[in-house]
Amino acid sequence: MGSCEKGSCGHGGAEKNAASQEEEQLHRQLQQIQHKLLVMSGKGGVGKSSVAVYIALGLANRGYKVGLMDVDLHGPSTPRMLGITGMFGMDEHKRLIPHRYNENLEVVSIEYLLEDRDSAVIWRGPIKHGVIKQFISEVNWGKLDYLVIDCPPGTGDEPLSVAQTIPDAHAVIVTTPQEVALADVRKSINFCRKVQMSILGLVENMDGLVCPHCGKEIDLFRRGGGRRTAERMQLTLLGSLPFDPRVVEGGDAGRPFMEGPSDTPFIQAVNRLIDAVEERCLPAEAPTAAKTVAAKPEVASAAGGNALKVAIPTAQGVLCNHFGHCEQFAILSVKDGRVDGREWVTPPPHEPGLLPRWLANQGIKVVISGGMGQRAISQFAEQGIRVVTGAPVMDPDALLQKYLDGSLETGPNVCDH
Repeated sequence: MGSCEKGSCGHGGAEKNAASQEEEQLHRQLQQIQHKLLVMSGKGGVGKSSVAVYIALGLANRGYKVGLMDVDLHGPSTPRMLGITGMFGMDEHKRLIPHRYNENLEVVSIEYLLEDRDSAVIWRGPIKHGVIKQFISEVNWGKLDYLVIDCPPGTGDEPLSVAQTIPDAHAVIVTTPQEVALADVRKSINFCRKVQMSILGLVENMDGLVCPHCGKEIDLFRRGGGRRTAERMQLTLLGSLPFDPRVVEGGDAGRPFMEGPSDTPFIQAVNRLIDAVEERCLPAEAPTAAKTVAAKPEVASAAGGNALKVAIPTAQGVLCNHFGHCEQFAILSVKDGRVDGREWVTPPPHEPGLLPRWLANQGIKVVISGGMGQRAISQFAEQGIRVVTGAPVMDPDALLQKYLDGSLETGPNVCDH
């Protein structure tokens, strides 16, 4: 048989065309997903998959369209935790149809491609990389607010593939309080920084046990390790989840413990975690034309001698685009329509819902910010504080003076985290 060089007989061209089409489909699908969260851990046994499942469930329960993608190809567990079985279906375009858990949550896992769910998957890196890409490009996800990706522990092929395939993914790193887990989580943090993956924050799992009989809290491991690590590595602690035996029982039975009484410590902690995720993932906004913010009644009241205090989050002396993660707040006083005084105040450690209360206690009536989540804006409104978003990065005095003059031009609600 005669031989041909690759590409001379058209085979190479066909392969290139197929690869190009796959990349285009991958790009189109990623454009339909607003936020991509990679849930990872430095070691196994820290409850990473449980955290991924409860983040996905918590977001779905708030009305978001959520996809849960299990890329733990050798040890998938999300299907069993959610009680979903069966093979994938296909649509008319031969794309895989995710399994639906409820109206807002869809799930994809390698287990849905296996006739025997106990079969061992023995694949090397390149094959796993291809499967992860196919889980996005060849699955009919549709439009999603969030894609939560459950990754195997460690810093191997799967998280690297996600980092390469989804460059705008944000890592959620799971740990437990004891030092052996924290040592491994620091490796995950350094991995993310090396591959230039943004880190949304840390989640500390199994942070104590509330006895179901006496209500006393029991330290299963050390306490506060996650917070110390977050502070040391300059990251946000998104939340701490207590150990609850009902979570284990629910996972084994395929019925997640999310429908119980809302006053249980675990569900309260999950809700605080979702608050933090929402706050860190600002709604995507298309660029809009600049608009001028008119002066409001509180400015007019200040002209009559009443005090008006305005807070502006700053970093390196100018406005910081995310109020919750600034270095300092510039607290400015207004008298007779002009900036009359300024002090620099370091905020307390960031926790969901804390800053609105803290600033209200400072007597603040207006916050001028680059970006802020809708939930935080609502919390400020509850404290009687007006929020201006989309402000330009500039000196706080000049920024406030433009606001007072009615000449402040704002753009979209943005965030630089």
